[in-house]
Amino acid sequence: MEVFPAVDVLRGMCVQLVQGERSTATVYGTPLENAQKWISLGAKNLHVVNLDGAFSASFENARVIREVVSETDVFVQVGGGIRSIADARGWLDAGVDRIIVSTFATKEPQSISALAKEFGSDRIMAGVDARAGEIAVSGWQETAGDYIEWAQLFEQLGAGSLLYTNVDVEGLQAGIAVEPVKALIDAVSVPVVVAGGVSSTADVSALKSFGAFGCVLGSSLYSGKISLQDALKEANV
Repeated sequence: MEVFPAVDVLRGMCVQLVQGERSTATVYGTPLENAQKWISLGAKNLHVVNLDGAFSASFENARVIREVVSETDVFVQVGGGIRSIADARGWLDAGVDRIIVSTFATKEPQSISALAKEFGSDRIMAGVDARAGEIAVSGWQETAGDYIEWAQLFEQLGAGSLLYTNVDVEGLQAGIAVEPVKALIDAVSVPVVVAGGVSSTADVSALKSFGAFGCVLGSSLYSGKISLQDALKEANV
């Protein structure tokens, strides 16, 4: 199973939020510094989120995110604020390995088909952010229907993978919610990367046993509750 250390970018700095609330931001230095730190500890993937883009303009942090892409040699997936085909194309043309489309995918589902046709399904990941069983959009401020039904639609439209984030437990460092993860993985056939609540090697082991393709490490990694080396070891047992 793949492990994706998170590099969340807010106002040019690497931060961690609790349940998406900007007022809870803890700053951990520059995105590149953190990317290089995780790579030095064995990371082969990075999960980069443009948090300013998730709340406002999509390219607010373009310079620092592009720096991470150009100065590292690992797999990088980027999400946050992708609101148009042009936004998506800009990131993919800039060398990002895979983009994550979330709110845009719910508002214009056919965009997934268009992007998959142009760039290949492997480079298009649909974001399934869920709160209380419904997909959460617009910076997690609104909900828009059953998360599994949306996930199945995204798969049908050509998304090569899904990013499932359980907003209910995201950032709380209290463990994953098992049943929603299992239900989603069982409902689709494309790879699923899981974010939200991954706080221990037991969580990593559980996700692997459910058939998750990967997991994102965020707040628990930055606080030191889980080490990257231990997570990688557990993911590769």
